[in-house]
Order: sequence, then C-alpha cells, then structure tokens
Amino acid sequence: MISKSVIVTGASRGIGRAIAIQFAKAGYHVAINCNTNADLLENVKQEITSYGVHCISYVGNIGEEEHAMKLCSNTIEAFGHVDVLINNAGISHIGLLSDLSLAEWNSIVTTNLTSVFLCSKGVTPNMVQQKSGRIINISSVWGIAGASCEVAYSATKGGINSFTKALAKELAPSNIQVNAIACGAIDTEMNQFLSTEDREELENEIPSGRFGKVEEVAEFVYAIATGSTYLTGQIIPFDGAWL
Repeated sequence: MISKSVIVTGASRGIGRAIAIQFAKAGYHVAINCNTNADLLENVKQEITSYGVHCISYVGNIGEEEHAMKLCSNTIEAFGHVDVLINNAGISHIGLLSDLSLAEWNSIVTTNLTSVFLCSKGVTPNMVQQKSGRIINISSVWGIAGASCEVAYSATKGGINSFTKALAKELAPSNIQVNAIACGAIDTEMNQFLSTEDREELENEIPSGRFGKVEEVAEFVYAIATGSTYLTGQIIPFDGAWL
C-alpha cells in the first residue's frame, strides 16, 4: 500500500499546525513550511513524527518562486508523490487603505495569494501524472464579504476564491479537486490583538456564540481531503453562521 502525503504551508502554528497534525494522526507523511519560525516548525515536526510518519520541513518565503518550487520538489523527492496540498500560509494587516504602503500591499499579496499560485503550480504536474490529488486553500469570509480596514487581506482572499473556482475547472478532468474554506473568526494568534471587550462583542455577533477552534478547521479540512471527488470548485464558509 502506498503511503499518502500532504504539504501544509504556514504550519508553524495555528490552523496550519493543527492541519499538519491531523493528517499525521491519519497516517499521512507530511511536508511542513513556514517563513521564519524555524524553532516552532521543528517542534511541529517532532510532534508529527511521534505518530510514526515521516516529516520534512522547509523554511522560506513560498511567495517567492525559488522557495515554493523547492518545497514541492523536496516533497516529491522524499515521498514520491503529493496527494494533498493545503495552501494555508497567510498574514493580515489592519489599517486604513490610505495608510497602506505599496510595500505592505505587496507583502500581503505575495504571502497570501502568490504562494497559492506557486505551490499549486508546483504540485500540479505530479497530481496530473497520477490522475488524482486534492488542493485545499484556506480562505476567509472577508474574501466573500470584504472587511473595513482589511482591504488588502480581503482582496487576497477574494483572489484565492476566484483562483479556486478557476483551477477546479481546469483540473477536474484529471481527477484533481480544488476547494477553499472561508474561515470566520478562528481562535488563533492572528486574532489576539482583540481586547477582551472586542472579543466578547464579536462572539455575540456569531450565532454559534464563540470563535472556532483550529482543531475544528483541521478536522473539516481532512474531511474534504478524504471525501467525495465530486466536491470541487467550492468556497465553503466555516464561520458558525456568522455571515
């Protein structure tokens, strides 16, 4: 029996870490990536291998072609193939558009959107060759609705949504499914800037009455990755009925 493998970008913490561990528990060999947090990534690697699977790690900005292609080629060299790609790497920026510099804009676009393009491009030939594969992009409800003071972030997530729909149509004949999960308020470090009062106010806006957990996102990602091959080209909200 051929062991399956998964690439998880932005896996040093939060949603990416939880996803990587979820797949490791299920017996997948795992390739993990982060931009700068090498020590945190090494901790995740050690936890993954404790489940009896192999893990490779790669530190680098996968919004840059050299690093994205290296991550993908290293994975194929180590495991022979890629079954699942989870495009999770992302950063946010809070502030008015008028205060957003071009450098900040470019940084968000590179990290959030260009990385999705490059990593998807990196694994597609291998998936086409084996006539199977799953690409799951971690998006946001702001990619659907837009958020004030998060114009750049919203734009990149909206771009991911359109990218997902288009690539799904392109790859469906090769039995490769492409979907995106539009996350709502998830309890991650990205949301730690909220004061206790702001957090409570936001929780009151969410019909489910709470933030989602990273483990819940991971379980949902795994369910999509192992579910029906007829599910493709979808942007699936995961937001507790918030929006």
